[in-house]
Amino acid sequence: MALSDRIPYQAQIDRPRLTLPGGKKLAVWVILNVEEWRIENAMPRTVLSPPMGQPLLPDVPNWSWHEYGMRAGFWRQFKALTDRKMPVTLAINGNVCNSYPRVASAALEAGFEFMGHGFMQGPMHKLDNQADAIKRAVDTIAKFSGKPPRSWESPGLTETEETIDLLRLNGIEYLADWVIDDLPQDIATPHGTITTIPYSVETNDIVIHALQHLPSEQFLKRCTDQFDRLYLEGASNARIMAISIHPYITGVPHRIKYLEALLDYVIGHDGVALMTASEIGDWYRAEMARV
Repeated sequence: MALSDRIPYQAQIDRPRLTLPGGKKLAVWVILNVEEWRIENAMPRTVLSPPMGQPLLPDVPNWSWHEYGMRAGFWRQFKALTDRKMPVTLAINGNVCNSYPRVASAALEAGFEFMGHGFMQGPMHKLDNQADAIKRAVDTIAKFSGKPPRSWESPGLTETEETIDLLRLNGIEYLADWVIDDLPQDIATPHGTITTIPYSVETNDIVIHALQHLPSEQFLKRCTDQFDRLYLEGASNARIMAISIHPYITGVPHRIKYLEALLDYVIGHDGVALMTASEIGDWYRAEMARV
């Protein structure tokens, strides 16, 4: 069976009518991605190409680009989110609990939901032992936060044919990798159901700025355009919107005001339910049982 066959096609217009908490129109969840990039390795992403086309390790400038986010950018985003009392889903490499305990501790104290994001930053299909890496990520987060993560976002949304089964085996109930709809969908595994939570490869600061190289204000423009249409559609059936951010992208001085403006725009609408990944997943399962 092809991996895609595990997620049967559903036309959005045929989905049952679901009701968000408080009769809201649109659920918005913010995903703050915190990652560990090892300086001795090739960088997962780069902003500066190597001089004269000669790759170099250690890649000091590109490692530092990311490291700036963990040292400075994270704290701007943290303030923007906590000042507005936004629920936050923290997509965290498990080892960040060890390598950046100041970041992980602040998120824990603020009540962020810890979402598994691999053990170290790197694609799932390149791991020597995917099962071990998933277990280590789950166990490390559980030990640090006091409870195992219920939700997961694979680094780069990468999976193999066994990833979903391994995640469910390790207690993961909710998965952000499948950006297939504006509503969740269930996937059967030998270990029980895992449910997709609508994520985004477009209302995502990595894509807008690091891949498409669009100007700083385009993050605000694209996300508000996405929000407006989903809010409109939410009058007839619930919709979910993801806003995915990274400290080294929208945590920098020339972009942070656009993230702040976006958050203010979202919370300025009465019909919005601010939720985390697991809250969306729990809501969806309860609603599907009701209908």
